[in-house]
Amino acid sequence: MKIAIIGSGVSGLTAAAYLSGEGHEVTVFEQNPDVGGVTSGMQRDGFRWDMGQLILEGFAPGEQVGMIIDELGIRDRLQLSRQDRVYVFPDFRIEKPEEYGGTWWRKEELQKFFPEDKKGLNRYYRYYVRFMELITMARRAERSAGVRALWFKLRLFMKLVPFIPKIKWNADQMMKHFFGSEKLQAAFISILADFTVRPSQFPGLGVAAVNPEPAFDKRVPLKVSSSGYQPSYQFVEGGCRSIVDALVWLISKNGGAIRTGVTVEKIEIVNNRVKGVVLSDGSLHAADVVMASGGAKETFFNLAGREHFPADFVRAIESVPLMESIFMVHIGIDFDPTPWQKSGVTYYYRTYDIEKGVDDIMQGHYHQGEDGLLICIPSLYSPDMSPEGKHAVTVYTIAPDSLRGQSWDDHREAYADRLLQIAEEYVPGLREHTLVREILTPDDFKKITHLEHHAFGGCAPVMGRKGALHQTPVDGLYFMGAQSESGAGINNVMEGAWRAVRLVRKYAGR
Repeated sequence: MKIAIIGSGVSGLTAAAYLSGEGHEVTVFEQNPDVGGVTSGMQRDGFRWDMGQLILEGFAPGEQVGMIIDELGIRDRLQLSRQDRVYVFPDFRIEKPEEYGGTWWRKEELQKFFPEDKKGLNRYYRYYVRFMELITMARRAERSAGVRALWFKLRLFMKLVPFIPKIKWNADQMMKHFFGSEKLQAAFISILADFTVRPSQFPGLGVAAVNPEPAFDKRVPLKVSSSGYQPSYQFVEGGCRSIVDALVWLISKNGGAIRTGVTVEKIEIVNNRVKGVVLSDGSLHAADVVMASGGAKETFFNLAGREHFPADFVRAIESVPLMESIFMVHIGIDFDPTPWQKSGVTYYYRTYDIEKGVDDIMQGHYHQGEDGLLICIPSLYSPDMSPEGKHAVTVYTIAPDSLRGQSWDDHREAYADRLLQIAEEYVPGLREHTLVREILTPDDFKKITHLEHHAFGGCAPVMGRKGALHQTPVDGLYFMGAQSESGAGINNVMEGAWRAVRLVRKYAGR
């Protein structure tokens, strides 16, 4: 078949890598001059940065993305190393001990901080193990077929039964069920700020999914019980651009084509079936299948036209819950930051009221870093991301897509100064020793992604709401990317592309 893929982000490239290797005639269209979308990163004067923190989930063999990179045969083109992150709160910090304390050291450390919640922590970690068993079984069931799949689904149902009474709980309810201390609750739900989703809207059972123990200590074994596995967290040497380059190499090797600097103006649909894509020069690139990534509204309403879709599908696209954006500052520094921050990724939380912090962002109010920020130093893991003796540093925080009553351009420099000033409370000297500085506001991200609303992680994991489906009512039209995957992230986006590819395979074989 002839397959046209719109967008060369990691989802589009993953789909292209699979399908070009299966003999299809695949062309990827990218309107930017370079491939990769937000995963292409940024570079200047010998420094390289990514567009987020670089500790990626599920890249080990047999894991969520690990199976994909092994199926595609690109593992030898990626240099991976297990890494971890640190959480810093106003009154305590969660940082791995120098001497390994075993799988459950974090529980024991939190019990020291919050002795009144010792029993609650024991109950939480029993739930955590059962949840990891449930997730392990679900992934095995999805990857299986025939009798084996039925067996896994039966076991999956049995694992799910104990969770049924709590299945409608939100994260706030779940945390209050386990813990009395609001500060301890924040230790588990603070990461929801990254998704800009209120704890009262996030599924309670998902709290364990966003708090895997290996994320805090790379020495923690992945096997958590006889039937449960935790995800590993990996750093890709060279940053996310290395993933992009590996996929581009494979697509080229398979005979696929990638056309950059080319804008798709329209998805051509006749009698409820795709015919191809119309390019900015007016030419039609004929295709049997069109796979689009990026914005759901932009794809279905602007490129395809809402008149081609039934009312319930239009409503579903209009109700896709989107995250908010980020304010990001990349700097190159000329000193060693490790006396103050040893980890390449550290979250600095400055409030325990995650509900209010997220609510303010959703209302268009920017906290300028006062509620918290993240400092990422990728050159600690990959020295080639900065000149010798120097370091690449990224400081960012969540921000509203649109400021209420203000313009991002009018405040970009002042906001960057303030964010770095707060960051210097943790790593002194950042501004004084800055050699280069690049600022990215939500408006800048809109230009990079060509989205009307920049959602940093795509679809927000809100209870009762879903991302855009991979299969659409139009014959031969499929959707993928961050706005189809709840919680997004490179791991979910690549897995989502794999699911979309499975649907295309069925379409090709019918």
